Amino acid sequence: MEYLDFELPIKELVEQLEKTKEIGENTDSNVKDLKKEIELKIKLKKKEIYKNLSPWQIVQLSRHPNRPYTLDYIKNLTNDNFIELHGDRKFKDDKAMVGGWGQIGEQTFMMIGQQKGKNTKTRQYRNFGMANPEGYRKALRLMKMAEKFKKPIITFIDTPGAYPGVDAEARGQGEAIARNIYEMMQLEVPILSFIIGEGASGGALGIGVADKVFMLENTWYSVISPESCSSILWRNWDNKEIAAEALKLTPKDMLKNNLIDEIIKEPLGGLHHNPKKVFNQIIEILRFNIDSLLDMNPEKRIKKRIKKFEKMGIFSD
Repeated sequence: MEYLDFELPIKELVEQLEKTKEIGENTDSNVKDLKKEIELKIKLKKKEIYKNLSPWQIVQLSRHPNRPYTLDYIKNLTNDNFIELHGDRKFKDDKAMVGGWGQIGEQTFMMIGQQKGKNTKTRQYRNFGMANPEGYRKALRLMKMAEKFKKPIITFIDTPGAYPGVDAEARGQGEAIARNIYEMMQLEVPILSFIIGEGASGGALGIGVADKVFMLENTWYSVISPESCSSILWRNWDNKEIAAEALKLTPKDMLKNNLIDEIIKEPLGGLHHNPKKVFNQIIEILRFNIDSLLDMNPEKRIKKRIKKFEKMGIFSD
């Protein structure tokens, strides 16, 4: 298990517990009471740390290397009943954006999301979850296919942003994202979006226009990352914690500002400690929401979706 910097007090106690168990196994010492005492300390320390996370600590947890990524969600939600589709039919297949048909229970969904890698090789292969224009065009192609067959769409958002390279801009990165936002507003099938890690800027919004938007408890959603914000305002990354606080990017902030519909609770310490519990919660959320969305008249659903996004933000004349 990997530990973040603010989790080091827990790591020390866990190491103490392991040493205590080892002593008990290798000697005749009775360490039962000591084990219970350390286990209680671990439990209390976890509550102390995770119940009072700062925005920057939530950002760190959202990037934890042990967190599941989009394909992990799809695999577990569909019990491997998933057919991946490839390519945008214009340039190439973007490995940072994945999608295809998946079945949850009796319902078929088009499932789309950004995919990160779990080691250096796969991170490079997936471009660190940063999609190029062809990734967003692939996503739109799959959404249009879902609309053709009248199947609902699920998107999983986990990206530090759309890829900002020169080639991506030359191929129309901004247009591709803007086109997705425009088209998603008018899709005639239900759309449900889940922010499962990082939700940065247009890279997230390019697959994030939905009838219902859900955020996991230790994720973030903002126009810019804390590091990039700090580098613009202070010319360095040293003030990323201040930036994270100012950006109001936590799920609680998003819910308070009516930018999302619901927060999905994570196990104490983060999703990676018990991902199955969260997968089951998502299945229940889908069961609870999908029938009412499917029963709604498409025209009414589109108007409601547009109104949902029109109401976001504060305006003054």
